[in-house]
Amino acid sequence: MDTIETDRLVLLPLRVEHADEMAEVLSDPALHAFIGGTPLTAPELRARYERLVAAPPAWRNWVIQLREDGSLAGYVQATIDGRAAELAWVVGTPWQGRGLAGESAKVLVGWCEGQEIDTIVAHIHPDHAASAAVATAAGLRPTDQ
Repeated sequence: MDTIETDRLVLLPLRVEHADEMAEVLSDPALHAFIGGTPLTAPELRARYERLVAAPPAWRNWVIQLREDGSLAGYVQATIDGRAAELAWVVGTPWQGRGLAGESAKVLVGWCEGQEIDTIVAHIHPDHAASAAVATAAGLRPTDQ
């Protein structure tokens, strides 16, 4: 799987070894306000990552690494079905408000287009203004769905 880079970020293909650090990144219960669930512990996240890493190649997952210090700040996903992709992103609470989600989503949209994917969607809760802004920054536009 490709590593994807921007000036500030490196999107690294997900590895099981990311679980411990990502458990801390994703530990804020507020991150689940619109998607449901609760934060996973490091062992739970490790088990999830083991499944994701072994999943079919249509399930693409990257962690967001900051170039400035090498720390992880969140993740992006693309679930690919033929020439369509569903994108998702989560940035840990301490890193929000810096444009990292928008930058990650935008470069992921570009990567998808480079893979000849012509339908790119993200499912966003209607009350989640921040995520809607990320989608707009990435070049996606709202629909009535």
